[in-house]
Amino acid sequence: MFPVDLPAVEDGEMTSASEEYLSCLEAGPRDDEWLQLSQTSKVAVTLTHMRRLQLFEDERPDCTLLALHPPEDPTRVAALYLHGKWWRVDDVLRTSSNSRVGLISVRSLVERVIVFLLSRVVERSSQEKLLFSLHPRTESCKLLWRDGQAVGFYTIKHKGSRCDGWSGRGYLLPALDTLLVRSSWRRRGLGLQMLDDFCSSFSTEQFLGISSPLSPGMVAVCRSFLQQHQEHLEHLYEVEAPGDWTQRRNIWLSIRLGRYSLGIKEEPEETQRNQDESSLKPPAGRGDATSATSCGANAYPATGSSGQQVEACDPGRGGSSPSSTMSSAHAEDLDSGPRTRPPASLSAKQSLESNPPPSAEAEEAQSAAKTPLTPQKLLDFPLCPVLNTTC
Repeated sequence: MFPVDLPAVEDGEMTSASEEYLSCLEAGPRDDEWLQLSQTSKVAVTLTHMRRLQLFEDERPDCTLLALHPPEDPTRVAALYLHGKWWRVDDVLRTSSNSRVGLISVRSLVERVIVFLLSRVVERSSQEKLLFSLHPRTESCKLLWRDGQAVGFYTIKHKGSRCDGWSGRGYLLPALDTLLVRSSWRRRGLGLQMLDDFCSSFSTEQFLGISSPLSPGMVAVCRSFLQQHQEHLEHLYEVEAPGDWTQRRNIWLSIRLGRYSLGIKEEPEETQRNQDESSLKPPAGRGDATSATSCGANAYPATGSSGQQVEACDPGRGGSSPSSTMSSAHAEDLDSGPRTRPPASLSAKQSLESNPPPSAEAEEAQSAAKTPLTPQKLLDFPLCPVLNTTC
């Protein structure tokens, strides 16, 4: 059996067990203990090879994990201390239960440990900074299980849930916040499966969001999904928290107008990659960047006593795929009531105005612009083969 299959533990139990174990090591010398990482490598279980990792975003009481790293690289994670013993990272991500198949809601603490490993440890290279933020303790998540292992996850900001712990603002629509598929499991349609599951889970909602900015891989997933599910063309929006109408733009409309043309990849990378620095920039006319307020978690690298970032000891893994959370571009009083919905053609007209036609065709284009463009109508527009823009 693996840690996720063992009886559930509480936050305090896991933290106290780690502290007791450290106290025993500090109390006096003991026989050398080694953990076999592979057929060719092992690591000594000593205080000099251990670090504490924070599991959730800045909350009290703290919930920490005890991690073991190889002596040659203190920034890597080789194993975690769970249920009174050391487990290799690869084993923490596995299950012996035949019932763990497909997308399953995260409920236990060890399942949240798995989300932590996927988002901040397993899929990060040594040259790459951490772009995933720590998830809140109560964040809604779903893990994707295949062949006895966790291969991906996505997180949700529910309608009405608070954006942060101090402003009192709440999300105005459900939003898919982060999504990740492990690099070795990509190009198999798993990103599409998770996006479909998200939309199906909120089938009674008129509008659904995906946190801004969309990564190139996520744009490709959305494009494939909307081509297959035209009933969602008018309903899926890229949003900034809390999701007022001034903070939304229709994803299909943006794709057809070429707003993502330089970032779309032909094959979906299946990672929603939302970098904190770019998502905190306010829109024009809303103040400078210093006045922006984050509705997601800030990026806190997992550190030990020396403040070093931590990555997985997983030499067999592929590329990296970090992510982060959705952020609000500016503070706004939402107590005055919801805004009225703008006309469906608003974003299309703005795009046409920012890219005016040649003067010789100005009169003809002006007449054509009077016809409202909607995501459904734009479905019939052909894509230019190079720039993926409407011809």
